[in-house]
Amino acid sequence: MGCTATTVASAMRAVAVVVAEHRDELIRLDREIGDGDHGENMTRGFTALAAKLDGDVPASPGAVLRLAATTLISTVGGAAGPLYGTAFLRAATSVGDAAAIDGPAVAAALRAALEGVVARGKAEVGDKTMVDALTPAVAAAESAAASGAGVADVLRAAADAAELGADSTVPMVARKGRASYLGERSAGHLDPGARSTSLLLRTFAGRAR
Repeated sequence: MGCTATTVASAMRAVAVVVAEHRDELIRLDREIGDGDHGENMTRGFTALAAKLDGDVPASPGAVLRLAATTLISTVGGAAGPLYGTAFLRAATSVGDAAAIDGPAVAAALRAALEGVVARGKAEVGDKTMVDALTPAVAAAESAAASGAGVADVLRAAADAAELGADSTVPMVARKGRASYLGERSAGHLDPGARSTSLLLRTFAGRAR
């Protein structure tokens, strides 16, 4: 059957809970190398999205993703709002108006999301950003989809790779964002955007059918 609008909406509500649970962690990570507002901003954005999804769920997965994009852009401050908003908007465009999406469609949506983030943030692998988590996640998702994996397995592969990618940011010296102002002092810290990316993908994987 694939992943329906109801499933995607449920995953977004679950993300709101997980982000709220990790709010303090994300604040701490961002305080070490940034403004310290990532946890609060992400919690505010996904809480607002969950509230909207408590009403009528949009008719398609793409419509849920578009709602996520517009909500995050309008409620999440800092760099995260535009970046995550662009990611979800590109993903929504990728899946279109399909009533359900399968493993290959999820992998394609993740690829579109990554391309949107890169275009918006001008970051690449090694810059110590969410791109370091999202890039290996997309590669793993595409590999899983190519082998015939369904939505859940595609997302699990993406989440596993994202967690490793996020961990890889610890020794990096930041080359983008506020963290780059610290120069060598940014090394030794986990990038908060990479961490939130891995949290989202793990949550999506846990809700996939």
